[in-house]
Amino acid sequence: MSLRKYFLKSNFTYKIYLIYNLFIRHKIFLRKKSYSQFAEDLEIINFFKNQKKGKYLDIGCFHPVMYSNTHLLYRKGWSGINIDLNQTTIDLFNIARPKDINLCRVIGGTEKMVKVHFDSLFSPVNTAEEKFYKEHKKKFFKNEFTREVMSQKLNDILNESNISKIDFVNIDAEGMDYKILQQFDFNKIKVSLLAIEAHYFDGTQTEDYSNILAYLQKNDFLFLKRYGPTSLFYKN
Repeated sequence: MSLRKYFLKSNFTYKIYLIYNLFIRHKIFLRKKSYSQFAEDLEIINFFKNQKKGKYLDIGCFHPVMYSNTHLLYRKGWSGINIDLNQTTIDLFNIARPKDINLCRVIGGTEKMVKVHFDSLFSPVNTAEEKFYKEHKKKFFKNEFTREVMSQKLNDILNESNISKIDFVNIDAEGMDYKILQQFDFNKIKVSLLAIEAHYFDGTQTEDYSNILAYLQKNDFLFLKRYGPTSLFYKN
């Protein structure tokens, strides 16, 4: 039995593993220059260099440190909402970022329980998008299991949190990025900078690339820079 499987055997050992993951494996107490996978957080920090504090919304947040586009902002004194369909992710955020609002949700059109495909509790490809799952199940999802997670409209989450201005939005939702983007009413929610996965890791455009670009252009967003699969857009 692997060390990870041992720690997942009970609630007590699970909590120990969360502490291990944050403080031993990822050394959250150490300050690093960048936490993003492709150093896009340095561009984000530079964009807000004259702003001491602000609000972020991280959808598909995955991990509070590893590959995080918002951890540098948190270190700077910012706070926000972190959303992921994996409860383990949210448990990590509750330890690492207690001042944030951390929610285990699928962003959807109705409030209901939906099926989520898990590659593992610590995988970045867990998804509620059936098409994404079917396209990638041969490469990933070797030890697949499913769970039901609550789906909720984005506007309902923002209304419950009394947030009308979000300085930075990060969307990384494994095939659901455009569906989530469409839920933003940028006339009501003021966003300065937005990061979204519009490319695959090999540099090719996703199927929703044109739709994402058109929707952002329609709402007066301009392209800033691309880092790997992630593109940054700023409000004109």
